Amino acid sequence: MASSISLLLLLSSSLLLHSYFQYAEAQQVADGLSWSFYNSSCPNLESIVRKQLKKVFKNDIGQAAGLLRLHFHDCFVQGCDGSVLLDGSASGPSEQTAPPNLSLRAEAFKIIDDLRRRVHKKCGGIVSCADILALASRDSIFLSGGPDYNVPLGRRDGLDFATIAATLANLPAPSSNTTTLLESLGTKGFTATDVVALSGGHTIGIGHCSSFTGRLYPNQDPVMDKTFARNLKTICPAPNSNNTTQLDLRSPNIFDNKYYVDLMNRQGLFTSDQDLYQDSRTRAIVTSFAANQTIFFENFVTAVVKMSQLNVLTGAQGEIRANCSARNSGSLLLSPVVVAGEEKELRSTV
Repeated sequence: MASSISLLLLLSSSLLLHSYFQYAEAQQVADGLSWSFYNSSCPNLESIVRKQLKKVFKNDIGQAAGLLRLHFHDCFVQGCDGSVLLDGSASGPSEQTAPPNLSLRAEAFKIIDDLRRRVHKKCGGIVSCADILALASRDSIFLSGGPDYNVPLGRRDGLDFATIAATLANLPAPSSNTTTLLESLGTKGFTATDVVALSGGHTIGIGHCSSFTGRLYPNQDPVMDKTFARNLKTICPAPNSNNTTQLDLRSPNIFDNKYYVDLMNRQGLFTSDQDLYQDSRTRAIVTSFAANQTIFFENFVTAVVKMSQLNVLTGAQGEIRANCSARNSGSLLLSPVVVAGEEKELRSTV
């Protein structure tokens, strides 16, 4: 474990030689967000988050994938408003009970609330859980060997969670083909290149047997590499197996471009992964990312920063949660709101 972490830190340090901030900051920023949102009100925000996550990942680098996935599942459903963090209530079950979210890591939710506690202790209750999640996702990428980049901040937390139906409709299943991915993400403004780049998030993390055994039983997917399939059958000896395996065969805990090398060798775990190489519309993109990690990183940064701004709440919208898993209590709350780096007191109904 120690040698693995040392390798990750070495890779992360070397990537500092190539800046990806330009690819992030070249993009249009959603109204109400800013690259310097907390510069005066909470100048240590990013260092608080990164310092704590370094400690977390030193003990368990697998949590990086859990935080990244949590951010993805938040943003694609109802926008990046921290709604996936909310527990259920009398109004209904939360997003967490929807099938695509049942495998979200419980520890990821605890990490976000711990980060919220540390940030609020230092700066007061002025930073949203949605912003903390966006930063944690970025640092998960960087601290596992991926690119470092800026994230526009200023999100507010949503007051309601999405329905299970809405969650299902906005999170394509692992069994989805490329057409489904392009259509689903296309409605949110993502190009084919964006879709392939965002799929590269599967370069870290694990997959549950239930998400891919349809490719093994009753008949093996002919596209799948035979040796790869044989090994998967030892991990998942039956369709209803509860085991897990790594998403990226070659470097499972390092954020790199080996995921695309897997696809070219017909070793993609999910249909939604492998079909990106089989489909003529995305095959060349996969090939280019497999051949050049820098090109992948550049396109990933562009796509993930775009994703992090989906339907954000800003200004007087939403709230700043005191607890990431629950709405603030009370019908009338005097809450501090940061607007472009300046604190104001806003009386808002929540």
